[in-house]
Amino acid sequence: MSTQMTDDEIRTIAMLRVRAKLGFFTHLIVYVIVNSLLVSIWAIFTRGILFWPAFAMAGWGIGLLLHGLKVFVSYGDWERNEIEKEVRRLKQNSGQS
Repeated sequence: MSTQMTDDEIRTIAMLRVRAKLGFFTHLIVYVIVNSLLVSIWAIFTRGILFWPAFAMAGWGIGLLLHGLKVFVSYGDWERNEIEKEVRRLKQNSGQS
């Protein structure tokens, strides 16, 4: 029981996806800049001691990976399917067809 999407709905979904991708790439750029600064600070002031920027890079990298997976792997299909299921359930419970 698939419903046809209107042009406005398609445009809205496309806009949300583009914004999600832009958000991911912004996140990636900030990750690279901040971690480059941390590595530079390490190299200038504490070289030879524990490579402490790795802790920030690893923790933040996990978040960045999860962000990327959400945007590029499961963003549209799962969320759209869940919304459609919820709309059908609500219509059924309210007596609408």
